[in-house]
Amino acid sequence: MPEYERILLTGAAGRLGSVLRTGLAPLASKIRLAAREPFIDLKPNEEEAVFDLADMEATIAAVKGCDAIVHFGGAPLESPWQVILDSSIRGSYHIYEGARKHGVKRVVYASSVHAVGFHEVEAHIGVDAPVRPDSLYGVSKNFVESLSRLYWDKFGIETACLRIFSSFDAPTDRRHLWSFLTYADCVRLVEASLTAPRVGHTISFGMSENKIKTVDNSGANHLGYTPLDNTEAYRAEVEAKTSMPDPNALATKFLGGYFCELGHPDDRTD
Repeated sequence: MPEYERILLTGAAGRLGSVLRTGLAPLASKIRLAAREPFIDLKPNEEEAVFDLADMEATIAAVKGCDAIVHFGGAPLESPWQVILDSSIRGSYHIYEGARKHGVKRVVYASSVHAVGFHEVEAHIGVDAPVRPDSLYGVSKNFVESLSRLYWDKFGIETACLRIFSSFDAPTDRRHLWSFLTYADCVRLVEASLTAPRVGHTISFGMSENKIKTVDNSGANHLGYTPLDNTEAYRAEVEAKTSMPDPNALATKFLGGYFCELGHPDDRTD
């Protein structure tokens, strides 16, 4: 018996959304896939909702009939302010208003390490560390973490904010050896967030069980997330292809990696 009747998955056409589209299928009778363009390969357990998160009316309408939301939509990287504002900040407010108006009681949100990217690697921060965004992208994650806190305290909507570090097909640099979240562990993390008896307002780091530990995720143990993967099988290849990083470089020193070295995106001339 599925845990949910219908889950809304935003960002369903993106890298992680495409993984979750299949991985979360056993949890719901229907997965409603949200994206800005139509899908051409809908499965029997899927339905689509084509809209832009910046469109408040359309976003709220897409939430109707859902009993959980997995919110992975929004700007995927550092972007100009207007893009961040419309897709990630306004768009997430529209998602939470949809949840409030249509009675959705649990949201799983794709936050990011970039919400705390300017903490030093050796600080071993926990989930309750002060926010230190490394980019406008990180600021948008801080905004939604705070927004979701308000909607829990005031409206009783639970949220698991997942501060995902690095999730790709495979690790490609030395930072990934400690920051990596495999696709399979990403599914496990989201599944745990959807099925835990109580979430309240939880912040969790999203990484696999890698050898090098840089953060303390014990404050999210009640989610029941147990990573099963690690990066050791990739270590020899990655270390052979890449040199030791400069320990004083911002990308090495801080959790946010190269985001800490980026300038203001609106200053770009290309």
